[in-house]
This record gives sequence, structure tokens and C-alpha cells, in this order.
Amino acid sequence: MVIHESDNVEVLLDPRSCQGDSGVIPAGHKVARKAINAGEMVIKYGQPIGHATCDIAAGEWVHSHNMVTNLSGTLEYQYNPVPSGNCSTATDSVIGESFMGYLREDGRVGVRNELWIIPTVGCVSHVAERLAEEFQKRTPLTVRALKHEYGCSQLGCDHENTRKVLAALALHPNAGGVLVLGLGCENNRMSELRSLIQSDCDRYSSSQMPRVRFLESQAVDDEFAEGMRLLAELEAQASACVRTQQPLSKLCIGLKCGGSDGFSGITANPLLGRLCDLITQKGASTVLTEVPEMFGAETLLMNRCVDRPTFDKTVRLINDFKQYYLDHGQPVGENPSPGNKAGGITTLEEKSLGCVQKGGTGTVMDVLEYGQRVTSSGLNLLSAPGNDLVASTALAVSGCQIVLFTTGRGTPFGTCVPTLKVSTNSALADRKPHWIDFNAGPVLEGKDLLPDLLRLVLDTAGGDAALNEKNNYSGIAIWKTGVTL
Repeated sequence: MVIHESDNVEVLLDPRSCQGDSGVIPAGHKVARKAINAGEMVIKYGQPIGHATCDIAAGEWVHSHNMVTNLSGTLEYQYNPVPSGNCSTATDSVIGESFMGYLREDGRVGVRNELWIIPTVGCVSHVAERLAEEFQKRTPLTVRALKHEYGCSQLGCDHENTRKVLAALALHPNAGGVLVLGLGCENNRMSELRSLIQSDCDRYSSSQMPRVRFLESQAVDDEFAEGMRLLAELEAQASACVRTQQPLSKLCIGLKCGGSDGFSGITANPLLGRLCDLITQKGASTVLTEVPEMFGAETLLMNRCVDRPTFDKTVRLINDFKQYYLDHGQPVGENPSPGNKAGGITTLEEKSLGCVQKGGTGTVMDVLEYGQRVTSSGLNLLSAPGNDLVASTALAVSGCQIVLFTTGRGTPFGTCVPTLKVSTNSALADRKPHWIDFNAGPVLEGKDLLPDLLRLVLDTAGGDAALNEKNNYSGIAIWKTGVTL
């Protein structure tokens, strides 16, 4: 398959014997369409994805044995705005104009009505887990303990990021009730976290944290009994919440990929991009993260920024993240995992050019810091690394009610919100039906799967369980960037 007319490589849809030996080039990998000289750019998606390290003959396998990345350090960029795209291939009768959700006091809408227990520090994570297990026996509501290992022995921005993440989760619209569980001696002090949560309430609504309770374990004789009592209070409030019809503009969808392969940028990621374009035209919000997986494709996003200040924020997003690598003595282009490479992805540029397609072709409306909440409809960029659970948690923290997660290798995991797995190939969907919620493989056959994916998203928003929820696979991971005391 030739993706772009200017490409000098094509992607194999089926395995092919290597020229000159008995080996086999796997499906999803690249072969040269014509001779490529040493030092010449390798072009895929109409963009450079690296350069040849030796002469490559027409028909020869192109991979990490004969090409490398072009990426190095930070760059200077020029703002060259281009018109945004417009994808409107599904009719209103297919997508609908509403979904059934829980309207919260701050105006946001949840797609779940769960009870969450959020530890302020890792020391009480097991207490949170025990409370969740025991209270789950007493309620039809889903109870989640959002375990983590941080909240103490952190300094500066690293500590502040943990506090921002936990405060944002405490007010997530998918939670009908939240118990914030502390120890009492941690540096993530309950008083400061409570103040941060309250300031968030004051900023976005006039409510007084009606869905949140606080418990400091060292301040009571029996933290388990007190926790159960507070959960009963929260359950009574949450049980009174009902789903009502909500406009599509209240949806906020996170976009993520992991375990990518050579088909990710051909099937699943472009399909998510079409979905992104369509729902943002209806006023919804989408969030694209995994900043390292923008390296090499960043100008495609920068030139779609709504204005110069948003462009400037995108430049900082990219260069600050590259500097983060350099400060730790790491090359900015060393990202594709062994699984990515086995699936046909050779360089970070190639991975990025496939990755950013999840964001569609629309205008970039805002750029968010890690831990910051979405306030703009349309496409948003979010600062977070590519790690699956860290990035998916960051999407949830930003306010996403659902994460769409494309994968060519497969993964069972989910974060604390419904995490719909979209396979890039049919073989994976057939082999792992207990992991994969949606198969984008038939895109290779020319099938239009956008209406089906839209229906899955709306049904999930309305209460249908994602496979990670059915399997009880959920969790959070906080991005730790500093020293541990």
C-alpha cells in the first residue's frame, strides 16, 4: 500500500519474502518503491521519517538495519497557518445530537456515576483498596480505589503535579462521590489539597464540594469504620443522580495509542481522526497527548493552531519536552518500543506521523499543561509522556470521560475512565476479543467504520461497559519528574 504519492516506501499488507535470502518481511513493514541512496530521506505519509544509512535497492526491506531518525535537539519554528480540514462523512441521524449522562454541579457531564477513593499518599493506598473491596459488597455502584505511590518525599513541581492530579480527579464528572483518604503526616497535606479542590470548585461553580468527603487516618481511632460511614453518605447522594439527555457538546474524549504497529497510521488512528473532526464540529472536546510522539510531526499541529499565542504554547510544549529528554542525557528520537519495531515502526518520526492522525484535521484550540482541565471545545493538546497509563491518566485528569486507545499489539489495561481499545488489524481483534472493543482492521478493505465507532462511543457514554470495565482493569499512574527524598 502506498499512503502518499510522494512516498518512496510502501507498506506491506501481507508478508513477503526478502530479496536475496530466505527471510520474510512481516506485514505492516516497509519496502522501497525505488532505489534510495545512502543519506537520502525515507518518505512516508508524504513526510521524512528518517534517512537511509546505506544504499537501499527497490523492493528491499526498509527498517532499523538501514535507516535512522533525523531527530536531535530543540528547534526554532515559524508559524505558517493552514486551513483546518472538515470531516463530515456521517449524518446527524447516525451520530445523533445527544447522549445520556449525569449533569454535575459545575456544568460538566459524567458518563459514569461511581464512588472513588483517592489516597493523598501511597501509605494509605492499601486502606483505600480494602475500603473499596468491602463497600463494593454493599452497593450496586462501582467503587474504585485510585491507588498510587506518591504524595510524600516529593519536592517542588514534582510534588505540585501530584497534588494537582489528585485535586482534578476528586472533581471528575464520572465520580458521583469521592472519599479523599489521607494519612496525616505526608507532605501532600490534606488541608492544602482540600484548599486546591475548593478553589477549583470556586473557579468553575458555586458548589461547596457536595460530592467530596475527607478523612485523615491518624486523626480518628478507626479509619476503616469512619471510611465506611463516609462512603455510605456519598452513596446516598450518588444514588439520587440520574442520567438525563445531554448535548454532544458535553463530551470530552481522550485520544491515545499504545503498542502501535505499521497499520496504526493507516487504519485506527485516521479513523479516530475522522471521529475527532466530526464530534468537535458538534461542539465536543478532544484531547491529544503523548508529546514525544509528536516529535517529527509537530509542524502539522503547529500550523493548525487557532492563533499565534496557541502556536507559541505548542512550540513550548514540544521544545520543553525535548529539553526534558536532553536534561536527563537521553536522545529525543529514542522512542519506538521493541513491540513498535516488531510491528513495522522504525523511527520516532514514523510513529509520530501515525500518532497525530488521531487528532484529525481540525484547528488546535488550546494547549494544556499537565494536570490542567479542558476549557475549550475542539482539539486540545496536553503535556504528558507516551507511557500508556501515565498518558491515559493525564487525559482523565484533564476531564476526558472516555479514552479511545488504538493498538496494533494489544493491551488489557484501562485507566479510571472507560478505555475503549481499537485494534489496527483484524488478526489482533480475532485473537484478543476480551481486550479489543472495536476492530479498525476492515478499513484496509475500504470499509467506512466511522458510524459504527460513533455508535460505540455514544453507547459507552450512555452506560455500556468497556471491556476494561467488564474485566475490572483500571488504575492511575502519576507522572513523577523529580527526586525522591
